[in-house]
Amino acid sequence: MNKNEIYIKSGTNYKEMTKELLAQCGLASVISDKKMQIGIKPNLVSPSEASWGATTHPEIVAGIIEYLQENGYGNIAILEGSWVGDKTIEAYEVCGYRELTEKYQVPFWDMQKDKGIERDCRGMKLNVCERAANIDFLINVPVLKGHCQTKITCALKNMKGLIPNTEKRHFHAMGLHEPIAHLNAGLHQDFVVVDNICGDLDFEDGGNPVVMNRIWAGTDPVLIDSYVCQIMHYTTKDVPYIELAEKLGVGSTDLKNSRIKYCEENARKELPKSRKVVELQDAVEEVESCSACYGYLIPALEMLKNDGLFEKLDTKICIGQGYRGKTGKLGVGACTCKFEHNVKGCPPTENQIYDFLKQYILGENK
Repeated sequence: MNKNEIYIKSGTNYKEMTKELLAQCGLASVISDKKMQIGIKPNLVSPSEASWGATTHPEIVAGIIEYLQENGYGNIAILEGSWVGDKTIEAYEVCGYRELTEKYQVPFWDMQKDKGIERDCRGMKLNVCERAANIDFLINVPVLKGHCQTKITCALKNMKGLIPNTEKRHFHAMGLHEPIAHLNAGLHQDFVVVDNICGDLDFEDGGNPVVMNRIWAGTDPVLIDSYVCQIMHYTTKDVPYIELAEKLGVGSTDLKNSRIKYCEENARKELPKSRKVVELQDAVEEVESCSACYGYLIPALEMLKNDGLFEKLDTKICIGQGYRGKTGKLGVGACTCKFEHNVKGCPPTENQIYDFLKQYILGENK
C-alpha cells in the first residue's frame, strides 16, 4: 500500500477481518526478510477487557500473528508497558494475552521490566526500552480513543508504552506533546493496525465504549492521527504532537491528498461528537500529572456529576508533579500530599477519588 492510504474494514469477526485487511494491504510484501524480528505493540494501558474501550482486542493481534505465520514469518514478539500505576503483567492476564501467547507460541515482552537506553530522537535525548529499539519491523496496534490530556490517542501516543516508567513521568514533566513527537522520530513504527472497534471517545482508561466495529491499516502514523482528529471533530492544531511529528519528518498531515479506502460501505459510519472531558477539566488545576492519575480523576468527576455533586465543588482540584512540596486546599495523588485535603495514592483509583471527593463535598472530611 502507499503511504498516503488508509484502509478501513468493518465487521464483527475481528480476527478474520484483520487477516483480510492485511492481505488487502499486502503487508507480507512490505516485510523484506522472513528472519526479521517483528514486534507487535498493542495498547494494554491497564488491566481492563477490550470491551471496556481502553485496550486492544486480542482477536486483532491474533489475526496479525496468524497472517504473519501463514506467510512464513516466525520471529514475532508482543511488547508493551502499561501506564504508571498498573502492572503490565496484570493487563497481560486480564486482557487475554496469556492465552494468545500460549496458543501461537509467541513471547510477550513486558516493557516495564526492560532496560532503558538513551537514544537521540531528532535532537531530544530520550530513554527507550532496549528490546523495542532493536525491533526490525514494528507493527503498532493502538486503540482509537479519547484522552483527558491530549484529546485523542492513537498511533503516535501509543508508542509511549515502549519507554520505561521513569521516562513516562519525565514526559509529563515536559508537557507530553514535544516528547511524544520526538519519540516517534527516534523509534520508528513500520505498520499501523488501528483498533476502532469500541474505543472510549473521552477517557483513555475506558468505561464509555462507542461501538464502531472497524479496523484500520496504514503506514503513516501522522496521517492516521490526523484522520482521527478529523473524525473526532478536532483539528491537528488541537493535538500539537501531530504537527510537531510532521515537522520532524515522521509523516504527513496532508489529508487532502490522502486516500481513505473503505472496504465496505458501512465502514463509513461517523463517530459521535463527545466533549465530556472539556467540561470536567474546568474543575482541575493540572501541572505535569501522569496519565494514570489524571485518567482516574476525570471519570471520578463524571461519577460526581451523575450524582448531582460535581457542581457543588467549592475549589479547584490540584493534581500533578508540579505540586510536589507545595501546599494548598484540595489535591489528588501523592504529589499533593502536603495539601489540606488530599486523596492518597500514586495513583489513587477512580473509586478512591470519587469517595474522597464525595465526602469532601458533603462536608464529611472538611
